[in-house]
This record gives sequence, structure tokens and C-alpha cells, in this order.
Amino acid sequence: MMGPETPLRIAGPADIGPVTRLIAGFRDFLADDSPTNAEIEATVGVLLRDRSTEFLLVGDPEAGFVQTRFRLSVWTGNEDAWLEDLFVDESARGKGYGRTLVEAAVERARSRGCDRIQLDVNQANEPAVKLYESCGFRPVHNPEKWGSSPDFFYTREIQRQQVG
Repeated sequence: MMGPETPLRIAGPADIGPVTRLIAGFRDFLADDSPTNAEIEATVGVLLRDRSTEFLLVGDPEAGFVQTRFRLSVWTGNEDAWLEDLFVDESARGKGYGRTLVEAAVERARSRGCDRIQLDVNQANEPAVKLYESCGFRPVHNPEKWGSSPDFFYTREIQRQQVG
């Protein structure tokens, strides 16, 4: 397990290489072929300068990351956090890096005044579900209002209009 000496830090613009490499590793782990490394690098370059996005890196060399996005909520009057991506390279799994990254993302959200941090995870991804639940995440949003009825995460793909 990890100790207090485990390297954990907020990525800055100079970390475009390690963040790009880790996201490409996540893409490969998902057996996907897009986005390309060049597309990842271009987007990461923008996100590393965006105040509403944070990447935390763990390991030396960097072996995992968590990407957290922040947005102002009209319902709370504060920022909400969205744990967008979490990945630990296969060679570094079992060292507690995933838990360290999740807990660090929660602490960063707390330090920004967030009232909640949310995420989505596929039910079939049992290791991730187990990790998130052990870190206090639950599949219900507001038990006082909705009882035990879980929230659903929906996606609608939007086709871009062709110009020309």
C-alpha cells in the first residue's frame, strides 16, 4: 500500500506528455482506437490551462491520473465536481494508486468548496464499482427526496453538422 512519500501532484501545462501518455494508455485499455495521440495531446493542452479542469498524477514516473471537472451548480450555489476519468497503468495496479487518486480528487473538490462529487461507472466494471463504493460513492443522489431509487446517467450522441 501507499505511504505518505507517494508522489501525488496537480498536473500543470508542462505535464502534457505524461497526461497524454496516460490517457492514451486508458484508451488502449478500453480497446478503442480513438482519439489519436495527437488529438489527445491537443485537447490535454487546452484542459491543462482550464481552471475548471484538474488532473492529478500519481507515481514517479507518473503511473496514474484522475481528471476532475468543476462546474457551478444553480442548485447549491457552489461548484460541483465530476470525476471524469481515473486510470492506473496496469503495471502499477495493486499499490493503492486508484484509491489515492479518488481520495485526492475528493479533497481537491472539498478545498474548492464543492458540495458534491459525482461520477459514472459501468456496473460491469466491478473493480471500479468496488473502489468507488469503498470511497463513499453511492448510486443514489438524494435518498431523502427519492428514497432508494438510483439516479441514471444518460448519454445522447450528437452528430455534428457538416459545413459546406
